Amino acid sequence: MSDRAAAHASPAGSHPASYLDHAATTPLLPAAVAAMTEELAQLGNASSLHNAGRRARRVVEESRELIAETYGARPSEVVFTSGGTEADNLAVKGFYWARRAADPSRRRVLASTVEHHAVLDSVHWLAEQQGAEAGWLPVDHSGVLSPDVLADAIELDPASVAMISVMWVNNEVGTVQPIADLAAIAAEYQIPFHSDAVQAAGQLAVSLAETGATALTITAHKIGGPVGIGALLLAKGEQPVPVLHGGGQERDVRSGTLDVPAIRAFAVAVETAAQHRSDEAKRLAALRDDLISQVFAAVPNAVLNGLPPGPGRLPGNAHFSFPGCEGDALLMLLDARGIACSTGSACTAGVAQPSHVLLAMGADESRARGSLRFSLGHCSEQSDVDALGAVIGEVVERARRAAR
Repeated sequence: MSDRAAAHASPAGSHPASYLDHAATTPLLPAAVAAMTEELAQLGNASSLHNAGRRARRVVEESRELIAETYGARPSEVVFTSGGTEADNLAVKGFYWARRAADPSRRRVLASTVEHHAVLDSVHWLAEQQGAEAGWLPVDHSGVLSPDVLADAIELDPASVAMISVMWVNNEVGTVQPIADLAAIAAEYQIPFHSDAVQAAGQLAVSLAETGATALTITAHKIGGPVGIGALLLAKGEQPVPVLHGGGQERDVRSGTLDVPAIRAFAVAVETAAQHRSDEAKRLAALRDDLISQVFAAVPNAVLNGLPPGPGRLPGNAHFSFPGCEGDALLMLLDARGIACSTGSACTAGVAQPSHVLLAMGADESRARGSLRFSLGHCSEQSDVDALGAVIGEVVERARRAAR
């Protein structure tokens, strides 16, 4: 076993032989496990005034400072949530409600057509239940939203736009959006701009200040932290209407007792990922490029979706369509061989529908159904890539025969 594999070793049977689904969730980093385990043995509500409560509060605030420093924010701009979905809901719904309360004519919510369902469904809900007008921003065949497209959509009626949401990196095809350019356009019109940075935060340099965004969503379990904790990085002075009401924790924006052990583990995972980000991005990109080469060698007519390898694509992402195949069949055949991957977002796994991302990029329904996402992370090794390369040709041929 290599040093890297040993550092991330887990109990027998807990992991598939080759885990290529880090975009869905990535294993906990050992340092995060240690921090969370230690904190679970402690006592104290971070809102309590006695000694145990003050100790818990110190852990929370030290964690907040570390996360803020890593992601170009002030500590006061880190609002803890239960994860990415809650943070997206808070940003989309909260900004809409706040802006419309200030001016009832602000009804338009602009979002790209390739957003994660946490944003897509929030916008749909606002349109169906809250009188919003959804403005869907089209992307090109690689999944990129042009700044000109956003500018044109705003200029139709700038005064009617309540908020804008565009994800930093697409969770399916790995396309990196020109977030700073998009945020700058929104700032010209003084429109709140939110970006779901969940996929970006572990592998790219993410900064609230440098992008000029109003809010960014991050979550721990995509970085090597635990499930159930995330944050909305919320620019100073911004006050979306809360989705949850209660004790008024987190700037009166997000109520709820803080999960101190998870927050500490979140911060440790963020710190660890940041320390190794540059080298890790190069390592993952090299593995990804080899994975792409091995897939094409075995299946020459496979289609790589999204931008080609380079700065426009997340280092750990490779997303393919396999003509003549059903994605679910491919996934199960690979799973039977000990290889875990995904047909797209884990939030919609098991639902028999074509990828809305690929459809938005101009793919037909057959191509959108016959796709797989392979995503790499901190414990990925050459052996994982080689395992896929050894069987993908046979698996695709078997899936094609079954589909005839």
